[in-house]
Amino acid sequence: MTFRPIACALLLLASGPALAQEPAPVAAQPATLNDDLRAKFVAQAPEDVVASKLIGLSIRNGANETIGSVADVVFDERRAVKSYVVSVGGFLGLNAKYVAVAPETLKLSRKDGGSLDAVIETDKDQLRAAPEYVYLGSEPKK
Repeated sequence: MTFRPIACALLLLASGPALAQEPAPVAAQPATLNDDLRAKFVAQAPEDVVASKLIGLSIRNGANETIGSVADVVFDERRAVKSYVVSVGGFLGLNAKYVAVAPETLKLSRKDGGSLDAVIETDKDQLRAAPEYVYLGSEPKK
């Protein structure tokens, strides 16, 4: 059984010249030569609103009462904001109702120090009476 290591060594030596004869790899051209399709990088501007800072943001009304919070942002096919999903009522997310409000109804501004402020001219009762926002795919089965 000592011939197996010798056979393996001979096989490796015999394949060496075949491996050495393969042509060297040639650098390929980039798949895209059009700059329109290359990644573009953007720096954040001070007036930009970052979604991670928007989700969970408390919403106040004109009487300075907290009436809900931003639960989600809905975008249309052009990636423009279509609506804000507002969480109303409940405690720590339990038994909360979700309603979608048009983006122009939620006034976003910056407080001193740069944090976001959200105000909507309505009250909790009007939000509770609004149609519930149901995520597609989570509708109750009939």
